[in-house]
This record gives sequence, C-alpha cells and structure tokens, in this order.
Amino acid sequence: MLDNRSLQLWVERVSLEWFGRPFLHQATFNARLKATGGRYFTRSHHIEISPHQLEAFGADETEKIIKHELCHYHLHLMNRGYRHRDADFKELLARVGGSRYCSSLPDGAGRRVIPYRYMLICQSCGMEYKRKKRVDPARYACGRCRGKLTILTLDKDMAP
Repeated sequence: MLDNRSLQLWVERVSLEWFGRPFLHQATFNARLKATGGRYFTRSHHIEISPHQLEAFGADETEKIIKHELCHYHLHLMNRGYRHRDADFKELLARVGGSRYCSSLPDGAGRRVIPYRYMLICQSCGMEYKRKKRVDPARYACGRCRGKLTILTLDKDMAP
C-alpha cells in the first residue's frame, strides 16, 4: 500500500508526463471514499484518491482515476470547461486515457455489507421480499397479487 508521499510523487509524475504541466497542490489518499475513485476540490485545488480502488483494481485503474482528477485540475486552472458535461473535459480525458467512471468496489472492499435479516413472504403466491430492517407486514400487501404478507427472521448464517 502506498503512502501519501508516494501518491503525491505519482500524481506529479503523471501530470508532467501526460499533461505537460506541473501539479503544484496536494494529493492524498482518503479511505472514506467508497462510491467514487477520487475527487478534485475547486477551492483548494487538492486531489483525493480512494485507496480501496488501488487495493481492488491495481495501479493501472488508479492511474486512470488520477488522470481523470488531473483533467479537472488543469482545465479548472486554465479557466476552461472542467465539469463532466463540458466538451473540453471529455476531449482531454479521451486524449490522456483517463477513466470516465471508476469500477464499483466488490463487497467487503472498504464497504460495510449489511446482510438481509428479514423476509416478507406472500401467503397467496409465495413472492419473497428481502429486507434489512424489520417492517410491519400488516401495513403492506404483496405487489404481485395483493395478498397478505408474513415476516420471517433470517439467521445470520442463512443471510446472503
């Protein structure tokens, strides 16, 4: 696993190599980033990268995320379209080979997985509805046949 200093050097190298411009701000890992690979801050110009992406998908995918964030960085500093919807951003991203979207993390890779604990079962047609939180079956009806529902508590070993 890389530390923040190694990430800083990596981002500076990618910036010079692919954009021909220096990265003059701070790049850090942020372990709280789970739904996104990285982010760019328009006020401070700092970049944060998710270490979970590096662990799950390796250096090549992480470098594509770095290129994506550097596109935001350099375009913003040049007063050009740095947002995802802007043509300048899309064109530069394609030219440097950055990723448009990051891959979803697999279960357990930095994300807390909450198993289903309850199952509502229709008494008429047998339709099953999995739920993480307990609900009152008397307040709901089957979405398929409008039948009555009963609730079943799943064991932790049985839950997917």
